[in-house]
Amino acid sequence: MIRFGIDFGGTKIEAAALDASGQFVARVRKPNPGNYKDALEVVAELVKDAECMAGATCARLGMGIPGSISPRSGLIRNANSTYLNGQRFGEDLSHRLARQVRLANDANCLALSEAADGAGAGQKVVFAVIIGTGCGGGVVVDGKIIDGHNGFGGEWGHMPLPWPKPEEYPGPECWCGRKGCMEKWVSGPAFSHDAGFPTGQATMDAIQSGDASAAAALDRYVDRLARGLAVVCDIIDPDVIVLGGGMSNVDALYDRLPAAIAPHVFSDVFETPVKKAIHGDSSGVRGAVWLWPLER
Repeated sequence: MIRFGIDFGGTKIEAAALDASGQFVARVRKPNPGNYKDALEVVAELVKDAECMAGATCARLGMGIPGSISPRSGLIRNANSTYLNGQRFGEDLSHRLARQVRLANDANCLALSEAADGAGAGQKVVFAVIIGTGCGGGVVVDGKIIDGHNGFGGEWGHMPLPWPKPEEYPGPECWCGRKGCMEKWVSGPAFSHDAGFPTGQATMDAIQSGDASAAAALDRYVDRLARGLAVVCDIIDPDVIVLGGGMSNVDALYDRLPAAIAPHVFSDVFETPVKKAIHGDSSGVRGAVWLWPLER
């Protein structure tokens, strides 16, 4: 009754095993090597380490990945770990590990985990956002991931910044080939770049020290994130918005975002809460575990 999952992040890859109650019995990480061949080997090593730690064998593996799988070709697409694009990652892993592998978008895994027993527990429609190294979104309705007809449901990070101001248009170039994507405005690197600091944490430290320019950068960040979320609210009107990734640790977002979203939604009322992912950086791997049903 132990299930295994992988969170394939841009800087780290994490494997974990959970028991039937959702408690960790194994959790191990390694740096993402940054190339396809070595990534396959790192995943294999992590699964082996997790099995030893859990004292159980991994029969089926769930994995959260950046991007999605094309239903036409079966190839990975839209991953900001660009070496995954064009690869049959699930099939190659299944062959390498000699076991079944099920893949899902990492933001969908976040949404699934938080909808099950996190910040979205008990809610019908949960929209979850990863605002970390990159930016993505996932939708869960009645406990099920909504992939959509073409398999890319929730790809919020690569919609353009809504209602751009003159100085924001056309926006920075994105790795996807477009300009002005949400990822280039609200990811962690985008925030620190706009503020002129090396990291998001350095920017927040500057705000705590009374740096006016850093505070102004946070104001711009809240406004841009709110505009992006308002469009989602107009489309699916979620019961809760859940934030994950490094920028979700900025506590000011939870007080400021609802009021910042409200003027942009097409409604006379906006009462949707914005919550931090309860399981933090564990949510991705927990959601990956739950891609397979619990079996005895």
